[in-house]
Order: sequence, then C-alpha cells, then structure tokens
Amino acid sequence: MKRILIIGATSAIAAACARLWAEQGSDFFLVARNLEKLEQTAADLKGRGAKSVTLHCMDATDFVAHGAMLDSCLATLQQIDIALIAHGTLPNQKVCEQDVGVALQEFANNGTSVIALLTLLANQFETQRCGTLAVISSVAGDRGRPSNYLYGTAKAAVSTFCEGLRARLYKVGVHVIDIRPGFVDTPMTQGLSLPAALLAKPEQVAQRIVKGTDRKVDVLYAPGFWVLIMMIIKLIPGVLFKRMNM
Repeated sequence: MKRILIIGATSAIAAACARLWAEQGSDFFLVARNLEKLEQTAADLKGRGAKSVTLHCMDATDFVAHGAMLDSCLATLQQIDIALIAHGTLPNQKVCEQDVGVALQEFANNGTSVIALLTLLANQFETQRCGTLAVISSVAGDRGRPSNYLYGTAKAAVSTFCEGLRARLYKVGVHVIDIRPGFVDTPMTQGLSLPAALLAKPEQVAQRIVKGTDRKVDVLYAPGFWVLIMMIIKLIPGVLFKRMNM
C-alpha cells in the first residue's frame, strides 16, 4: 500500500497513473483546481480499489496556499511515499511572444509553481528520509525550439532543478524522477497537428511512469523512443538548428 500525493490530479496522465496505483490499494491525497473533476476522479479510483481518497482544491500558482495544502496532506496521510507533480498548461507561443504578462503567467504555470512545490516537498521528504518525488516535465525542455520555446524554457528549468535536487536528496534515501513525455493524446493537445505515429495514449505513458517510479529511474522518457529522437535533435549543430522550423 502506498500513500500518494498527486498535484494536478485531474490531468489525463496523472489520472491514468492514479488508476494503476488504485489497483494496488493505495491511499490518495488529490490536488487540483476543479472540484467537480476531482470528485469524478475520486469516484473512479474508489471503484478500482483505492483504500482512501482525500480531495483538496488549489491553484498551483497560488504559492501562499502550498503550505496549507501540504499540512492537510500530512494530517491525512501521515507520510508521503510518492508525490507526483503533474499540473501544467500548453501555452500559445505566438501570444507569449507578444504579451509579457501571458508569458510570465505561463512560465509560472509550468516552471516556478513546480519549483516552489518541489522546494516545499523536498524539505518534508528530507525529514522523512524516504519516498519518491516524481515530476512531469517534457521533451520540450531538451532544446529550445521556435514553436514552443516559452514552454520548453519552463520545462528545462524544472529538469535542471530536479537534477540538483536529486543529488541533494539521494544522500538521505529520497529519489527524484524527471518524467519527460513526448506527444500525448490529452485534452491539452487537442486541435494540434501532431504526427500520429508519435502520439501516445495517457495509459501508455502512465504504465511507464509507474514502472519507472518503482525502479527509481532518474530521467524517464515516455514513450521510450523519445530518448533516441531527442538525442538526435540535441546533436544537430546550432548553425543548422536555427535555420530549421521545429
């Protein structure tokens, strides 16, 4: 039995992970902005074998609310075995280029809010001296592409933060896993022109996340073929890369 905190619990990937953990009889503390969707998720998990499900409404960019959320989680679960941070948005790059306010808000959605939560959770996990911090980043953070470099910058910041945090917490028995999905068929990507051959289902990604968390993988690409794709993209010389439309 695991005690699991999920922030961004109503996202497609997070919900798919939760369904797998529910089958193991886990206890959940679910955090998201939309109470109605949280209640639907909770009902689904209870039907799949979850031992208990507690709900908490919070906007992840409300930094002041983070502490109260964690206090409530610990009062409920006593200890956190896995914390999955899965919230985020997919910004319109063109709008971000024209509106500084939108750009900063999107960076907060995908970058600073994650770092703030990780900072708070890391101190708790350091006290516990056990557990896993799992963070959904993105392959977009591996290289700055003109089509989504605001989003990619936020994800790159998260991945770099995770690398340092992993080295810090390893010494006290805590693991940090940086999860980098590629294209996933979720409401966030609806309407985008994405190559069908590279489009994964949330359930596929969730299977890989749950297994990777159990194995304490450091960096997890999902699906696995993205390791090769991003390796190739990172090897493209800058003099050529800046001429490409990606």
